[in-house]
Amino acid sequence: MEEQNNKLKFIALSGTVSVTENLYIYEHGDEMVILDCGVGFPDIEMYGVDLVIPDFTYILKNQHKLKGIVISQGHEDHIGAVPFLLNELKNPGKIEIWVAPLVNEFLQDKFEEFEIKGVKVNIFNPDTDIFSVGKFTFNPFRVTHSVPDSCGFAIDTPQGRVFHVPEHKMDQNPVDNMPFDRSKAERLASEKEVLFLASDCIGANKDGFTENERPIEQNIEKVARNAKKAIYFTAISSNIGRFQQAINVAERLGKKVCFVGRSVQRKCELANKLGYLKYKRDTVVNLREAQKKNLQDIMYLIAGCYGQVGSSLFRIATGDHNRLTIDEGDMVIFSADPAPPYTKESEDFVIDNLIDMGVDVHYYDLDEGLYVSGHGKKGDITELFKITKPKYFLPIGGTVRFMHAYKKLVSECCGNEDQVFMLKPGDVLEFFDGKVNRGKSIPVKEVLVDGHGIGDVGKIVLSDRKTLSEHGVVIVIVKIDVKSGKIRKDPEIVSRGFVFEREEKQFLMTSAKSLKNYLNKKGKVDRRSAKFLTVDFLNEHFFKETARRPMVIPVIFQE
Repeated sequence: MEEQNNKLKFIALSGTVSVTENLYIYEHGDEMVILDCGVGFPDIEMYGVDLVIPDFTYILKNQHKLKGIVISQGHEDHIGAVPFLLNELKNPGKIEIWVAPLVNEFLQDKFEEFEIKGVKVNIFNPDTDIFSVGKFTFNPFRVTHSVPDSCGFAIDTPQGRVFHVPEHKMDQNPVDNMPFDRSKAERLASEKEVLFLASDCIGANKDGFTENERPIEQNIEKVARNAKKAIYFTAISSNIGRFQQAINVAERLGKKVCFVGRSVQRKCELANKLGYLKYKRDTVVNLREAQKKNLQDIMYLIAGCYGQVGSSLFRIATGDHNRLTIDEGDMVIFSADPAPPYTKESEDFVIDNLIDMGVDVHYYDLDEGLYVSGHGKKGDITELFKITKPKYFLPIGGTVRFMHAYKKLVSECCGNEDQVFMLKPGDVLEFFDGKVNRGKSIPVKEVLVDGHGIGDVGKIVLSDRKTLSEHGVVIVIVKIDVKSGKIRKDPEIVSRGFVFEREEKQFLMTSAKSLKNYLNKKGKVDRRSAKFLTVDFLNEHFFKETARRPMVIPVIFQE
């Protein structure tokens, strides 16, 4: 019984088979802490879905244990699901959150958007502060990543000290001047034996160290000097260092900067408020002012680097932006690689559209040195191994192939693959007296966000949307004679996205006659039987005639 009560549980609720949707739980007895709470992004089969969020069922069931939420950095895949979780908790005002300064600004902006009030947010200094959340004591230290104020943690638990480093690279000269605090990490690792290291595995199959980002600024300037008209520069909205580089280039070239898209505008404004993003007072102009200036004098910093549907860049690439148009001869610079799952297809679509419009597009395939990853490669990862010297290793934040590469790296560097535990969503590890066992996994599911609906879109709805997108819909109006149960008039068939009615009118009329004859051969039918018979007949009939299966929606009247 004593062992059971004193076990430390590490629960990978989500974030281990994708590079997004990070959420990990540390639990001991009657207390638990959440580390990161991020969103994921829909894959190409999730028609109309805006976001994917973690399954909070286990947290809600055990919310009496929840002592707080700690956030490691400001990217959406670590912070974006916090408002959704708070809205589901019975008493969110009792839950405290711990964040670094820039993360606080991003989080408060979300709280305003979601109308969340009364939540206590504690701001910690990653260089000096130590804080406790229930039984867990957190020692933060800075890590280099693609957003300022990114942190790793040495966490003192009832079963020993652990290191949790969601993302990092060892760059000591980053653009934001916030390098990996190696000396502090080494000190924290030397003070006590490290029970386990949970760390980023996404670069575990790439040799060497991740490159320094400073040369990107020169490469941006080299490209931008050749611009004949307006420049559109895009990167992930929280990559403040990259926007700093773009602004530096704009100022040297005598250009004004205009933020386009709420995510870019708000994050850059908030970073400027803290002094993390610097520019001259007259450098930034609003969209109305920008449109009054010569095109060659403007650099737009625009949201939508992954080609997200509905983003500002997507809308100008499809001619759907209500205030901004892009023209032949304009330039678009992508400082982003389609690393997140399912983003390449949408990013390629936007790039192809822009090129087809005569826009001068600079993107990942051209290898112009416009992007460097925020994730460490083999060298960065093994350096962290050497610093922490953990007893066990937990790869997180990647996919199955990256976890396996991480496991191989541990074997090459530290000599024992048995020390590595690869976890799927919902998997649990239990630590007691320096030993580890796998606990009973927690069932989890994908929770999809569609507009204001959370979790109400499931496999059936997605299947219907897929059918609609691929084969269209057919609405069939059938009128039954109440007395005879027969169909007196030919049904009316309306096609949307299946066949073009004007050209296929005869086909639809013939199909209606065939349906009428089929139903009348069945004898007397009522509304219920007519509905099922109509769907069965037309499914087979349309597939035989067109090799397509549109969604058939019968509308049955009795008169």
